[in-house]
Amino acid sequence: MSGGYEKAIRENAPHAEVCFDPFHVVRLGQRAVDQVRRDEWNAHERSHTKTGKRIKGTRWSLLKSPDKQTVPQLALLGEAQQANKPMFRAFLLKEELRLLYQLENPALAPAHLDAWLAWASRSRLDPFVKLARTIRRHRPGILAAIRLGLSNGRLEGLNSRIRLSSAPSAACARCNPRASLRSRPGPRRGRRTARRRGARADP
Repeated sequence: MSGGYEKAIRENAPHAEVCFDPFHVVRLGQRAVDQVRRDEWNAHERSHTKTGKRIKGTRWSLLKSPDKQTVPQLALLGEAQQANKPMFRAFLLKEELRLLYQLENPALAPAHLDAWLAWASRSRLDPFVKLARTIRRHRPGILAAIRLGLSNGRLEGLNSRIRLSSAPSAACARCNPRASLRSRPGPRRGRRTARRRGARADP
């Protein structure tokens, strides 16, 4: 959703309709809710207090949709609903944005999005107030993707798998650091011996 992307499309394909896929819009919502959690964590002295420790542990409860959460994660979400209204309000905003792409009738998307923008703008949560400004600027492209049924979700998932598979050594090091150290090549003994004896190395 960068300005450079839209500018390039306008210059090279002036008759094309710019669309912003659901994957990136929902990801912006996830980043906003996580920023609210971080702000609350900082406001409660981070992990130096019991409240701060509980807030730190709610990350996945806030980021994941309820149907994909474990029972302990749902329990943490219930605690957030009772103990931290800003974080739970951020979670609801994120979920309501995600539901934009699950409407049975795409014709309802403009009204749904406008209602979400009004809610986010008056939520008193800075990350969502900023996100509302961003989404309002890109509203036509977001609605165009819904109307045309476009999504880059599968492609982005494939990109993630490619990134993971392209760094097997890093993954191996995380799983077994000792094995990674053993696989590293050692120093060249012959060259070191030559230097000790004062021999000149070939240029």
